[in-house]
Amino acid sequence: MSDVPDKSTFESLYAGQAPWDIGRPQKPFIDESDQIDGSVLDAGCGTGDTALFLASRGYKVTGIDFLEEPIRRAKRKALEQNLPATFLVKDATALIAWSERFDNVIDSGLFHVFSDSDRKKYVEGLATVLKSGGRLFLMCFSDEEPGTQGPRRVSQKELHDAFSDGWVVESIKTSRFKVAPNLKDFTFSEGGPKSWFAVIRRT
Repeated sequence: MSDVPDKSTFESLYAGQAPWDIGRPQKPFIDESDQIDGSVLDAGCGTGDTALFLASRGYKVTGIDFLEEPIRRAKRKALEQNLPATFLVKDATALIAWSERFDNVIDSGLFHVFSDSDRKKYVEGLATVLKSGGRLFLMCFSDEEPGTQGPRRVSQKELHDAFSDGWVVESIKTSRFKVAPNLKDFTFSEGGPKSWFAVIRRT
């Protein structure tokens, strides 16, 4: 999966145990949740754990994913937990055509799946849906993670370059992705794949 994955790859991963579907948000999103103020878009929300965590804290949250199966599971979790989150099947590379606007966007492992051309479309869409002064909280695989399994590795320079026009990169910190235990098809660094956690403001 070191090449850019296609839709069928994600569908097959969700048919089993998707490595990133750990039943809770990644830790940096929990740690940074107090920095969030206002409405939230969870781009590439998967089965909704981060979105529902934020909804439980009183935020107005919309989660999007381009696959129907994780959105179906996210809606079921919202009902089971009695939380008012909205979940939509939507392509994150087509946000530029969307009329909704948000105070914050969170990206837990989406940015790193895109090709260069799709990454450009994604960032242009984010610039459209995120209000001026709003923040993007982004977690992606780091180029410090060895090997080629899993998604593309991303350098700090790539993050700065992607968000060079109309954005301010406020911080980039080292972190780790927690992944599902007992993964059979993937081998990552002990303690979880190395990642970047970036906070980026729309000017």
